[in-house]
Amino acid sequence: MKDVQNAADMRGIAIQKVGVSDVDLPFLIKTKNGSFQSVLAKIKLTVDLPKEYKGTHMSRFIEVLNEWSQKPVSYREMECILSDIMHRLDAQRADIDINFKYFLEKRAPISGLKSYLDCDCLFSGTLLSGDHLKFVLGLAVPFTSLCPCSKEISRYGAHNQRGLMKVKIKHRPGHFIWIEDLAALMEEQGSCPVYPLLKREDEKYVTERAYENPKFVEDVLRDLVLALRRLKGVEWFEVECENYESIHNHNAYAAHREFVSEITSTERSL
Repeated sequence: MKDVQNAADMRGIAIQKVGVSDVDLPFLIKTKNGSFQSVLAKIKLTVDLPKEYKGTHMSRFIEVLNEWSQKPVSYREMECILSDIMHRLDAQRADIDINFKYFLEKRAPISGLKSYLDCDCLFSGTLLSGDHLKFVLGLAVPFTSLCPCSKEISRYGAHNQRGLMKVKIKHRPGHFIWIEDLAALMEEQGSCPVYPLLKREDEKYVTERAYENPKFVEDVLRDLVLALRRLKGVEWFEVECENYESIHNHNAYAAHREFVSEITSTERSL
């Protein structure tokens, strides 16, 4: 049959990204303990298209994704996925975004009861011919914050709220951080972590811990920035923190982006 995609195009426009998006597939994500977690992933996979060609072969993207959906995926496998699609389509560049819910095992602080916290996660990768994989890990983790101003001026307590912190982090080649480790680092920067399951003794603990550790949204963001600076091999990171305010009809928000190479040795040691 006639291959229309390989027909010549005379408009002289190369396309940087062409492929498939909003592909829902079951995927296996490697865990820190050496196992894997089965997730429902929403995927975008693209390659570059030279100006000489009319179109790409969409079916090959789905073929590659279907094959890799049966293999546990982490940093190294992302490079293999992109190499695979580049080889099949004779491309010089490939990009992939894998968005999924990842479940973290949590134990209540006093009772020790186990539950699972769902977090939005992103694996994003770019591969150029002859280069290393550029990999970005994205993670959103909920937290509790307690208002320092409210605590200072109130006789009976202080208002607190649930917030959400989002991190995107890009490591240099040869470096990697597990989802579990990044989540633990992020949770420590709030007034208190969020737990899906709490008994009365646990609720007492988290209420008092937040009260003893009041933080504005700015405090949470700055502490998170300092923690990320201490990670090895980080090229850049983005941070967003948002408090879902309990006494206002609006949210409190802060954001920051940083190239770590621009940080001085004195700042890094803080």
